[in-house]
Amino acid sequence: MTDYDVLRVFCGPNGGHGNALGVVRDGSVLPGRSDRQALAAELGFSETVFVDDPERGAIDIYTPTLRLPFAGHPCVGTAWLLDVPELRTPAGVVGARLDGEFSWIEARAEWAPPRTLRRHATPAEVDALDVPPPGEWIYAWAWEDEAAGRIRARAFPGRGDGIDEDEATGAAAILLTEQLGRALNITQGKGSQILTAPQPHGWVEIGGRVFLERQALTAPRGRQA
Repeated sequence: MTDYDVLRVFCGPNGGHGNALGVVRDGSVLPGRSDRQALAAELGFSETVFVDDPERGAIDIYTPTLRLPFAGHPCVGTAWLLDVPELRTPAGVVGARLDGEFSWIEARAEWAPPRTLRRHATPAEVDALDVPPPGEWIYAWAWEDEAAGRIRARAFPGRGDGIDEDEATGAAAILLTEQLGRALNITQGKGSQILTAPQPHGWVEIGGRVFLERQALTAPRGRQA
């Protein structure tokens, strides 16, 4: 049995929605990559984080099928949980800060995995999209209010791992912010909120609300936690 926390990251203004994240605070209980990958698959979250050094902010991130050098919503959530000034990921050092109800990180767009950023004419078009077949990782978006930087978005990982749609995805929001070159207020999924802002020298800041959903133990093998 393994202790882990379940967070919701990028919650809406009323505290609802957000993308679920599993965090194993004591990564030493599962030091091997194969064991971590198996647990991430068992838990079934879009990402699960293993904390290898809470004081230094050293973390290791997994989807149900692969290890990631960096991911946005896991970093935002884990930075909030550990309350540290930075996180150490395989991609690089991620700056972190808390500002009122928002947890912020600062990262580089080149750390984000490739995404297909697909613009649509209206938010209604984005809302009407069906989940595409496995293949491309698609971030579908449209302007809600271009002057105000407000965007409607949905994310389709296309990995075939049971995560047909991500409720809130930081890495894709970082890529979109770099492409558009401006601060964004993104409503994604069923009502999650992501805030971003480009920073000097190729950095992008991204933030959102984080809530601790529950603390739990892994279920016996073969059962969902």
